[in-house]
Amino acid sequence: MTDTHTTLVTATGEGAGKTAITVALARLAADRDRSVGYMKPKGTRLRSNVGKTLDQDPMLAREVLELDSEMHQMEPVVYSPTFVEGAVRGTEDPDALRERIREAYGEIAADRDHVFVEGGGDWTTGGVVDLTDVDVAELLDARVVLVAEYGSPNDLDDVLAAADAFGDRLAGVVFNKVSDDAFESLDQDGIPFLESRGVTVFGAIPYEKELAGVTVAELADELGAELLTDAPTDAFVERFLVGAMGGDEALRHFRRARDAAVITGGDRADVQTAALEPPASRVSSSRAATGSGAVLGKAADAGKPVLAVNTDTVTAIDRAEAVVSGGRTRDARTVDRMATLLDAHVDVGAIL
Repeated sequence: MTDTHTTLVTATGEGAGKTAITVALARLAADRDRSVGYMKPKGTRLRSNVGKTLDQDPMLAREVLELDSEMHQMEPVVYSPTFVEGAVRGTEDPDALRERIREAYGEIAADRDHVFVEGGGDWTTGGVVDLTDVDVAELLDARVVLVAEYGSPNDLDDVLAAADAFGDRLAGVVFNKVSDDAFESLDQDGIPFLESRGVTVFGAIPYEKELAGVTVAELADELGAELLTDAPTDAFVERFLVGAMGGDEALRHFRRARDAAVITGGDRADVQTAALEPPASRVSSSRAATGSGAVLGKAADAGKPVLAVNTDTVTAIDRAEAVVSGGRTRDARTVDRMATLLDAHVDVGAIL
């Protein structure tokens, strides 16, 4: 390899905020007058299942960090379902893939002070071709930063499993999306426990709605949905509720949820009406059927958007969940916000 510093950012699970943290760390390093590079050896956040589709994360990093690296260097392996199927059948050569990643890294690292490598999915992704993030860290001689979420002490099992797998390569852990309710437990019990086990914790980033959810406008765009009401679309959706029960039961269910979108059949006017009661945020109807004019009128009066998706309910649910779990790191504004949060809550100097 070279004298370049290499940091691999991995995660205990998908949707942990790995992309935002990786690109923001690179931005902060660049702000400290370091020349930086970025790569994601296994492209996992793909628009379709075919092999030629590019991962969205390297494209964002290339734009935000103003890099001139080619996409095939930044994403040497397109880890699509098609690729994985082929790997399981023995059509992929792990040694050749490792050499492809090594060559791409060498091209990116040339004349760079620091290369930031983003893991794919979670740290175990890539096992079918012997290219988990543990393998990639070894291949590129990288220090590892592990991103983890924390809701309760049970989540420490995943952190310890990853720490054991990475061994001495693990520089430390960054907790992300920590709610106010969980912060005291993490601060008083979780972090001291990990440090007693030899695991460094760089800091904990509080939960932020703007980074965790998607706006109604983004959801509509991703789903190709039609907006049926003239209502604001800048509210955030953090979870989805399925309207498959009767209207009265749905009303009780929806009243316990905040920042949620309700997905139901276009012919279920009773469920759609229940979903318009506070605090549920909005209705997302599946199928082209748009419900009654009375429902749309009530939604318009309440200032709540109604989306029509021309598909069945199950498919709508799967696609909507994928939008949220796939992460929302889409633009420089998101990276800017994460850089600010890292500066405020994490020992960035120790990471860099």
